[in-house]
Amino acid sequence: MPTITSSAELRNSYNAVSKQCHESGEPIFITKNGKGDLVVQSIESYEEMQGRLDFYRQIAEGMSDIEKGDTMPFDEAMKALRAGRRV
Repeated sequence: MPTITSSAELRNSYNAVSKQCHESGEPIFITKNGKGDLVVQSIESYEEMQGRLDFYRQIAEGMSDIEKGDTMPFDEAMKALRAGRRV
């Protein structure tokens, strides 16, 4: 269940909100005038999420290459990697 708090609570209790973000590893949704406004999360959590997104993008790129037939045999790819060439 997501944690939701107001912008006033963030302003008045920043340290507590920060601590919760770091301890839970989960984002906190901030409301302004009763409506969703921001999402706050720890840097560690953000970097982990960005890493996963980058990984998913790479998988999607690989799947696209497969669909286009832009592939090479494994042994050729390994030779190219060992030689320092981009595959």
